[in-house]
Amino acid sequence: FFKQKTAYEIYQCDWSSDVCSSDLPIVTAYPAGYTVNLRLGWLNYLTGGYATARKHYEAAIKTAPDSIEAKLGHTLPLLAQEKWEEAEAVAKQVLRVDPSNYLANLRLAYALRLQKKFDAAEQLLGAMLVLYPTDVSLLTEFALIKLAKDNKADAKRLFNDTWTASPRRTFARERIEQAYLLAARNTKAAREAAFKKADAVYGPRGR
Repeated sequence: FFKQKTAYEIYQCDWSSDVCSSDLPIVTAYPAGYTVNLRLGWLNYLTGGYATARKHYEAAIKTAPDSIEAKLGHTLPLLAQEKWEEAEAVAKQVLRVDPSNYLANLRLAYALRLQKKFDAAEQLLGAMLVLYPTDVSLLTEFALIKLAKDNKADAKRLFNDTWTASPRRTFARERIEQAYLLAARNTKAAREAAFKKADAVYGPRGR
């Protein structure tokens, strides 16, 4: 199947571009095949062919309009291409059928945050965290919203929660340091001095 190439081989960098080609015999034989388009959507997404991935996911959705997995897959290239409004619309289609769908809620919150719809994203994540109180991805997204709203204290607490929930997630620890830097006196002094094209006056370094 797919000339014996698999997603695993793509991850291992042992692949050629023909694995994602629309000219494969199976694609020619089944151009509207649901599984064929679903897999080609995923494989093209993995290899950065976002526009082609979208076409295949859209073909899969056309064949199976009620498919949740195809719509969830479709959100991935949309988000990768920074098409926030379209990703929001697709995620909401899933949630109309499955209101508590984890991936749809998480990806919708991401799309909302990038559109600066912070209150809507915050409400969404608050409801999901009732169901998944220690989920690192939800907590991290919630923390990023707090940080975007300049609520550094809550952001720090949430980032700390992600560290407690999953010590291996160094990403969260890095975000804590970023929050400190954003609030640091010397960072602010340097930024203001650069804006005024003047020499910065620094104080003692501290948290």
